[in-house]
Amino acid sequence: MNPKLILHFNSELLEGPVFDKANNLLYFVSILDNLVYCYNPETKEVLSICLDSPVSCVYILDKKKILASSKDGFFKIDFNTFQKKFAFQIGIGDSVRYNDGIQDSKGRFIIGTMGYPEVRKNAGNVFSYYKRQYKKVIENTTISNGMAFSKDGTILYFIDTPTKKVAKYSYDMETGDVLFDSYVIEFTGEGSPDGMCMDAEGMLWVAEWGGACVSRWDPSNGQKIDEQKLPCTNVTSCCFDNYNNLYVTTAKSTSENNIYGGGLFYIELNKQ
Repeated sequence: MNPKLILHFNSELLEGPVFDKANNLLYFVSILDNLVYCYNPETKEVLSICLDSPVSCVYILDKKKILASSKDGFFKIDFNTFQKKFAFQIGIGDSVRYNDGIQDSKGRFIIGTMGYPEVRKNAGNVFSYYKRQYKKVIENTTISNGMAFSKDGTILYFIDTPTKKVAKYSYDMETGDVLFDSYVIEFTGEGSPDGMCMDAEGMLWVAEWGGACVSRWDPSNGQKIDEQKLPCTNVTSCCFDNYNNLYVTTAKSTSENNIYGGGLFYIELNKQ
């Protein structure tokens, strides 16, 4: 079966898959369950740690050691010892929570916010945190979602879901500042762009909320190249493993096509 259902915990909203290629481990979160997961594809072992508020994003620090964002702040989590420790917080306010994020090659933690518990237009921002300092780099977003860097790190692709577009920003590696360039992809179908990752050829793979698929796009011309369907409507994010195959997170929906919503899937694009 392709895609293959890997895990299904009856979660409402799985998100944020990140693959540690050095140690062959997958991390992802169940946002509303406050859970952070560590999955070993070889042994099939699944570890989890619960925080005290909604979680959204994971940054890899070391083997089985990560930084996870929660409504209450960022926490260092050690899956070797199952210890969690508060690291820092950004002044985001009580009426928003963190959502998708990414780390640049200099070590900056970049993360977006969105209204919580209610989504509100332009209530979010994208922040950059580095050396105990943070700043806004993109303002007035509604649902800050997928982020991906170009191979040379000079372009940041970013999704604010309600726009149904992928935006291109110039990225300054020295300062961490961004400058809007253009919209490079527009979604005109039922699906809205959610999480996103880049493949080895520089193409963008976008999870489509409401579209029951992940789609592949060429950011240089905005053309859709490929589409991989999933057996659930709300597809939230994706990432590549060491074999250039995709792990995909999903969420529940009210549609009839919701049997496996909230599951973790694996799409084998390349034979191992």
